[in-house]
Amino acid sequence: MTTIERDGDGFAVDATLLAEALGLTPAQVKERMRDGRITSRCEAGVDEDKGRWRLTFHHGSKACRFIVDDSGHLLTRASFPVRPRGAAQKKDDDR
Repeated sequence: MTTIERDGDGFAVDATLLAEALGLTPAQVKERMRDGRITSRCEAGVDEDKGRWRLTFHHGSKACRFIVDDSGHLLTRASFPVRPRGAAQKKDDDR
């Protein structure tokens, strides 16, 4: 498999590509995808972004985003820190 392939209505992303972006091993990516510790979102581009897709993956305090075309060709990628899920809720509950 190439790094990202079209898979019906969605995309299949190689675990090695995700591992590099999230600082994990491919085996950890597969395990954490199965148990829900890595979550993902696939969004279709609109207007001037039509034909492009944004694939975003979250794991703990890290996220990575891949922008691909309709065939899965990688156009851009980025990794960045995020607030872990539940952190904002927990902070609000402490008030």
